[in-house]
Amino acid sequence: MRAHGYEVEHIKTKYPEIQAETLEDTIVPGLQWLIERYDRPLFIDDSGLFVDALKGFPGVYSSYVFKTVGCDGILRLMRGTEDRTARFECCIGYMAPGGEPVIAKGVAHGTISHEMAGSGGFGYDPIFVPEGHTRTYAQIGVVEKNTMSHRGRAVAKFLEELPRLVRT
Repeated sequence: MRAHGYEVEHIKTKYPEIQAETLEDTIVPGLQWLIERYDRPLFIDDSGLFVDALKGFPGVYSSYVFKTVGCDGILRLMRGTEDRTARFECCIGYMAPGGEPVIAKGVAHGTISHEMAGSGGFGYDPIFVPEGHTRTYAQIGVVEKNTMSHRGRAVAKFLEELPRLVRT
């Protein structure tokens, strides 16, 4: 953010993360809880992997599912499945004291590979192949990945909105 003229302080704290059907619905209560405690403008993000053949699972439960069954578990669930379409979503929520929450969302469409590939990235990166590519996120360098990823897209939208938000 410094490259864009904004000073950001990382506040390492846990906050209650409700489970809801959409990422947007998980962001707003987290923002409100944090604003009550810190009384300053802040932003948070949440991401998830949504697999079409699994009816959007793991979705908002992506972090928990990754910690419990990992990429191997998703691949086992996908065994024998022809429809491998999926998407990553990222929502960045911003809120200032007394203001309304603003959410910037980024989406990256792709497919679930048949096996893990690559050693870069984190989380589900070894099994997600972005649309128009043949390599997984884990096989793509971070700079290239940031130009096409759900988080990179959400950050770009957030940065477009930020000048308007910090003036109010």
